Amino acid sequence: MSEPIDVTAPALNGRPVASQRWSKVTFLHWRVEASVVAPLMPAGVKPDEHDGSSWVGLIAFHLDRATLLGSQPVPYFGAFTEVNVRLYGVDERGRRGVVFLSLEASRLAAVLAARAAFSIPYFWSQTSLVERDGLVEYRARRHLGSGESHLVARPGTEVVSGDATADFLTARWALFTTRFGRTIHLRNHHEPWPIVSAELEHLDDTLLEHAGIPGLTDRAPDSMLYSAGVTTWFGPPSR
Repeated sequence: MSEPIDVTAPALNGRPVASQRWSKVTFLHWRVEASVVAPLMPAGVKPDEHDGSSWVGLIAFHLDRATLLGSQPVPYFGAFTEVNVRLYGVDERGRRGVVFLSLEASRLAAVLAARAAFSIPYFWSQTSLVERDGLVEYRARRHLGSGESHLVARPGTEVVSGDATADFLTARWALFTTRFGRTIHLRNHHEPWPIVSAELEHLDDTLLEHAGIPGLTDRAPDSMLYSAGVTTWFGPPSR
């Protein structure tokens, strides 16, 4: 049996090892067959499904107030725009979590630290976030290799609450990653997401294709949401 989907995060096991604030968050999601993303899952993790399909997310936001191992918020290096590609998995114990295929960040030190500490697939990119005329515009372009994204969203005012699909896509309290050949489960905790509707004004993206899922941007996303943001804490990793 899989963990129930709950918008209230469970308590962390042990003291937090890191924290971050995520602001101005746009969630784009597409339905995919579970068989498409199954080969991209870590060992012991299978695609999590909702409403007859698995899902692929393109998530863009501003990250700041980053701390590590009880440090004070890190200035400059702990603040940047991030764009990531993620999947949803469930392990053999029924624990749900996010599986990141790629994460774009403009701070090289943060990229190296995340890769070294947690083996999370960050890429060094030129990233930005601009707000104007009721729109939020995100850009990311890798410094090394190919891969870029240009996303423009229009946040709405309609509060999204009690929606099973939105809860499945956003109420995620862990991530799975592979470290030294082993699958690691890393818990996170934050207040329930304040979610509103959103509209897509523009999307030009190759990050999804480079992550191993081509063709998604040929069609409109099946879900689009926006949040002003939350502060999240991460617990110690477990196998």
